[in-house]
Amino acid sequence: MLKRDEDYFKDTTMTFGEHLEDLRACLVKAVLGLAIGVGIGLYFGDYIVKLIEDPLVAALGDFYLTEATKTYAEWHKERTEAGLPVPYTIKQVEHLVRDRQYLFEIRYLDPVQLLIALGDSDPRVKKLAPKPHGPDAVVEPKDLVPAFFWHPVAEDERISPTVLSVQEGFMIWFKAACVFGIVLSSPWVFYQIWAFVAAGLYPHEKKYIHVFLPFSIGLFLLGAGMAYLFVFQPVLGFLFGISGALGFKIDPRISEWMGFVIFLPLGFGISFQLPLVMLFLERLGIFNVQAYMQRWRIAILVIFVLSAILTPADPYTIFFMAIPLTVLYFGGVLLCHWLPRGRITPDAAE
Repeated sequence: MLKRDEDYFKDTTMTFGEHLEDLRACLVKAVLGLAIGVGIGLYFGDYIVKLIEDPLVAALGDFYLTEATKTYAEWHKERTEAGLPVPYTIKQVEHLVRDRQYLFEIRYLDPVQLLIALGDSDPRVKKLAPKPHGPDAVVEPKDLVPAFFWHPVAEDERISPTVLSVQEGFMIWFKAACVFGIVLSSPWVFYQIWAFVAAGLYPHEKKYIHVFLPFSIGLFLLGAGMAYLFVFQPVLGFLFGISGALGFKIDPRISEWMGFVIFLPLGFGISFQLPLVMLFLERLGIFNVQAYMQRWRIAILVIFVLSAILTPADPYTIFFMAIPLTVLYFGGVLLCHWLPRGRITPDAAE
C-alpha cells in the first residue's frame, strides 16, 4: 500500500506571506508581458484594424449583394406586370451581382432631356433630338427611362464603417492594439498563472504543469480563433438579415463593432478553459467524475444559458459557443478520469 511521508510535504509548504509575494511577482511579470504585447500591437495598429474590419466589410458586402438580387427581382416583376421594358433579365443581373461582385444603383432619366443634352455635343444625336417639353406638358414616371449605374462591391460606400467623432478613430486604433496585445501575450500570462499554481503543488504534481500550460494556451487560442474565423461573419449575416427584413438602414459604427470584436473572442477563449476548471475543482474535492456525470444535463443547460448571456443571443452564436463547450465538458470529465485526485506516482511510494 502506498503511503506518504511527512517530509514529502515539507518541501512544498509555503507561508501565506510567501504565497502573496509569489502572486505579486507573477502578476508583475504578466503585466509586463501584456505591456510588451500591447506595444507591438501599437506598432502594427493599422494592419490590425484592417484585420478586425475585414469580417464586418465582408458581411456587409454579402448582405448588399443578396439584397441587390432581391431588389432587382421585385423591380423586374413590377415592370413586367406594368408592361414596361426591362434592361436585363434576372439571370443577367444575378451573374453580375453574384459572380462578378458588382452592385447597382437605379436612376431615372428623361429621354427627351437626355437627347437634347447629347445633341449639343454630338451632331449624330442632334438630328434625333426632340423638342423640349412644352410648358403645359405633363411628364409621367412611365415616361422616364431607368439607367443602371454599376460599381464593384469593394467601392460601395455603404460597406465602409463610419465614425462619428474626431477621437473615435484613435480609440479604435488603441483598442485594436490592446486586443492584439492580449492575444499575443496570452501564452506568457497563462505561464505566469500556472507558475503561481505550481508553487503550491507537490513535486510529483508539478510535472502536470508542462501538460496543462500548452493545453490552456491552446484552448484559449482555439476559442479566440474560432470566434474570428467561424462566428463573426455568420452572426453578422444573421443580424443584418433581421435589420433588412425590418426595413432598417444599416450603417454600422466601427467603435460598436470593436466592442463586439473585443468581447466575443476573449469570451470564447476564456470559456474554452472549461476542462481545466473542471480538473481544478476536482483537485479541490468540490466535484468528482461521478458528480460531473450525474449532473451532465444541468451542466449543458448552464452552458446554453451562459452562451446566451456571453453572446449577442442570436441562435448562430449561441450554438457556436454552446456545442464546443458541451464537447469540452465531456472532455473535462475524461481528463479528470485520466488524472484522478490523489493519484500517487511510484516516486512518492516507499
